[in-house]
Amino acid sequence: MPILPQEPDCFPEDLLCQPTTSSKRWWLMYTKSRQEKQLMRHLLKHEVWHYGPMVPQRKRSPAGRMRTSYAPLFSNYVFVCGDDDEARYQALCSGCIQKAAEITDVDEFVADLKQIHDLIDLGVPMTIESRLEPGQNVRIRSGSFAGYEGTILRREQETRLLVCVRFMEQGVSVKLEDCQLELIG
Repeated sequence: MPILPQEPDCFPEDLLCQPTTSSKRWWLMYTKSRQEKQLMRHLLKHEVWHYGPMVPQRKRSPAGRMRTSYAPLFSNYVFVCGDDDEARYQALCSGCIQKAAEITDVDEFVADLKQIHDLIDLGVPMTIESRLEPGQNVRIRSGSFAGYEGTILRREQETRLLVCVRFMEQGVSVKLEDCQLELIG
């Protein structure tokens, strides 16, 4: 049972599916420590388009019960979208922001966010990867992830597909078998 119910992490809900999303301006908001949800509540109240991916985390309480909470996938980051500087201004007025940076390659960025959003919807366990390492670009050819593209990471006899947000140099990884992957170019 969740400690608190899940709050919306995307406004509007279909933000990443809208055809006009790539033509708008995007900002990366670096929040003060543990202020991501507070910022998203503020943005939702002012109807500012945003996305701050949240994932369930299950932990055992001292009494032995399993507890579910919802935590940011990317700590201290929320992505804001808008036609003009009003969206950025509203985010800065929240008092939750330490830094704001405009995203320049919006098409690539939105494509990355769509892949991460889809992985979250599939409900697979993910691992945060804080640093991108050079590796091979691959496409998954079979299984529930067929068609996804990413970079391979190898760690302790595991093969992981890294789906990254290139602008932030962060991403998430999913454990896969070598036979599911094919090299790109």
